[in-house]
Amino acid sequence: MAKKIAIHPSILFLLIILGILLITGGFIFTFLQTDTVAEAMKEDPILKVLFVLEDNNSALTTDVLFYYPPLKRGALFDVPGNTGAIFTSLNRVDRIDAVYWEKGIEAYRREIEHLFGQTIPFTMVISLDSLCKMTDLLGGLKVFIPYPVDMTDAYGVRYLLPSGSVTLDGEKIRTYMTYVPAEENLNETQDRSQNMVVALLNAFNAQAKYFRNKRTFKPFYNLISANSDHKDAQHLFMEIAGIDAEQLHPQSISGTVQQVDTQHLLFPLYDGQLIKDVVKQTVTSLVSSMDTQYSRIYVLEIQNGTTVQGLARNTAALLQSVGYDVFSTVNADSNDYEKTMIINHIGNEEVARNLGEFIRCGNIVNEDVSPAISDTDIQPGALVDFTIILGRDFDGRYVR
Repeated sequence: MAKKIAIHPSILFLLIILGILLITGGFIFTFLQTDTVAEAMKEDPILKVLFVLEDNNSALTTDVLFYYPPLKRGALFDVPGNTGAIFTSLNRVDRIDAVYWEKGIEAYRREIEHLFGQTIPFTMVISLDSLCKMTDLLGGLKVFIPYPVDMTDAYGVRYLLPSGSVTLDGEKIRTYMTYVPAEENLNETQDRSQNMVVALLNAFNAQAKYFRNKRTFKPFYNLISANSDHKDAQHLFMEIAGIDAEQLHPQSISGTVQQVDTQHLLFPLYDGQLIKDVVKQTVTSLVSSMDTQYSRIYVLEIQNGTTVQGLARNTAALLQSVGYDVFSTVNADSNDYEKTMIINHIGNEEVARNLGEFIRCGNIVNEDVSPAISDTDIQPGALVDFTIILGRDFDGRYVR
């Protein structure tokens, strides 16, 4: 007959206490787990995500997404790999992607935060191989290719792509991101990489169903390297998937290219202050309730009312860097304007004020606009929305 094992009452009591502690601890652990995305959005309603596409530990493309979920508006800033500065993490002048190569994603994020003057809480690194797999999971990425591609590189690798608005599978996306036509300049290469990111965000929006539960999101989480756990990354994807990618404003860093040793580095204009101002204005605009700011690109004419050669042309480049279209740069009817002025041809005071704030010009003249004309239209017979006449108080960046 088997002998019964007697458990002393005191041991049983201790086991019960231990069980209660374990259960309580589990509840406390679950309760104390914070949602980093929700916490970040309490501090700042703009979601800021650093996207890096890498291959062999090198950053192929780098973009920062600024996204305001309530209005589904976003802006996308490309960071050219050859952006130059004195980087504290390297303690030398170099190209910014050298930081990623040598110091990793966290040091890279901090340098980009310094460059933009913004805190960027979230990072997402996707390898080229993972991008191809993600593309297939999403059912392809739709991009516009202006002309068909049929080329063979120096290593005998052939690249084939159709033209037009096409949906590319994973391997075709690899081709799209890696082919380098001889006639393509740096700006066109940057546009191509941003087009891919916009296509990816569009696909996130179209396939948002995959991010709604843990099981279907897992394959995507396995393809990224993020500074957040599965639960927080899922929340981040769900937020980003709401974006209206048609309203995205892809932008890049304006600068001058200078040779340093054997490298050609892009040094941001005005010692980096311009890109900080551009980002700040863009972020402010994202939360604006004025939908008309995002209805179209506004067209400017810039007139030089001073004796400073090239002032209108340089100002055109400045304003194009923040998304305006410049129709013409001409000399004003006089080269003796004391004060800079903005002439508002369309009656949109909000956009005129934003334009004025960017160059610190409060001298805004509103033309009479027909009541039948929408503030998103151009006056009949007019070719531009705003005319800027530069005066002697304009130093090339600000009205002083």
